[in-house]
Amino acid sequence: MKRLAERAATLSNGPHRIVFANEKGGTGKSTTAVHVAVALAYQGARVATIDLDARQRTMHRYFENRAETMKRRNIALPSASFGVYGHDSAAGLDDLTAQLSDGHDFIVFDTPGRDDPLARHVATQADTLVTPLNDSFVDFDLIGQVDAETFKVRRLSFYAELIWEARKKRAMATIQDARREMDWVVVRNRTGYTEARNQRRIDQALTELSKRVGFRVASGLSERVIYRELFPSGLTLLDKGHLGELGTSHLVARQELRTLVAGLNLPMPSSAAQPVQAELDGVA
Repeated sequence: MKRLAERAATLSNGPHRIVFANEKGGTGKSTTAVHVAVALAYQGARVATIDLDARQRTMHRYFENRAETMKRRNIALPSASFGVYGHDSAAGLDDLTAQLSDGHDFIVFDTPGRDDPLARHVATQADTLVTPLNDSFVDFDLIGQVDAETFKVRRLSFYAELIWEARKKRAMATIQDARREMDWVVVRNRTGYTEARNQRRIDQALTELSKRVGFRVASGLSERVIYRELFPSGLTLLDKGHLGELGTSHLVARQELRTLVAGLNLPMPSSAAQPVQAELDGVA
């Protein structure tokens, strides 16, 4: 109860900003962002989402499809408000974020899978920064470079240095004005498809780098066809009773999601409505 109270108290400074960011595509970033946003909505939180990829709009389209499915089936499902920011101005994005602050507990940002000025901007402003990675040294290179022979970390990447500096500045601001510290979480997606020896090497490299940079590592989502199949309807693995017959693997996928959301350790508002009963019961 004490831990939950401390997490709830952090929302007193405004909505908690969760930024899903990775400059490489294909890591399951948007899928993870949507499922986390819906999981929070299932717990009674008020969630807004901003898609910063004005071309792909994957998260935005997912929630559009969800709204259309609810209308077509005449059903009500926990969801989030959603929009796309298609401008170049960081100040304009900050203004939009401020406008959403009054009516929401969380603001979830999905960023493009490429180097992007606005993605860097919101990453440095995040309360929780989530960086999904596939278990591959191709993806690991985003945050650190390893020696070709020993697989020891040789240096930080530009991106890791950017977040490291942002976290240091945030720590100073926290002392001065009670602003939240940034929690950086590296989420390992698709681990089941990694060869065992390579997985051990990535384990060691992530452990070494996490001590130097200060991020946490969390288990993510496996590669499953169900995620691609759900996109046109906007449904998620949490929408029990609306998905038809699901196999055992999909029940395992729900548990993966439950573990991921719990691992993010997000603050829940004390004023949240009674959580909707779902397969994800007890995720807080």
